[in-house]
Amino acid sequence: MKKLDETVKKETLYIAAWTVILSAVMESVFLVTGLWKPDVLFGNLLAVFTAVLNFLLMGVTIQKAVGRDEKDAANMMRFSQSARMFMQLALTALGVFLFNPAAAVIPLFFPRIAITFRPLFDKKKSGTEE
Repeated sequence: MKKLDETVKKETLYIAAWTVILSAVMESVFLVTGLWKPDVLFGNLLAVFTAVLNFLLMGVTIQKAVGRDEKDAANMMRFSQSARMFMQLALTALGVFLFNPAAAVIPLFFPRIAITFRPLFDKKKSGTEE
């Protein structure tokens, strides 16, 4: 197996950091509203694990697909997407049935939020380098 690409590591850490930060905010909301219970924490932890693992596996798949012919890479990405979706569904179902359903689902959207904010940080970074 190839070594994990530095870009995949960096982007996965970025997603993980944002997911943890947004999860802490979500936990705070549960706490302030008086709805916090241990099942909120456990559902949140499972969802964070699921979301970050999904992103990491997507990055690994892209890393493996680079350099292959177009048809092979497309098939690899299609299979990976299906397998990751199944994994997410299975882990989310586990979280919904065992823990707080909202806490087991909401963090799955946190990587999308992190990706949305990424250009703001890239502009800031590129603006200081010029």
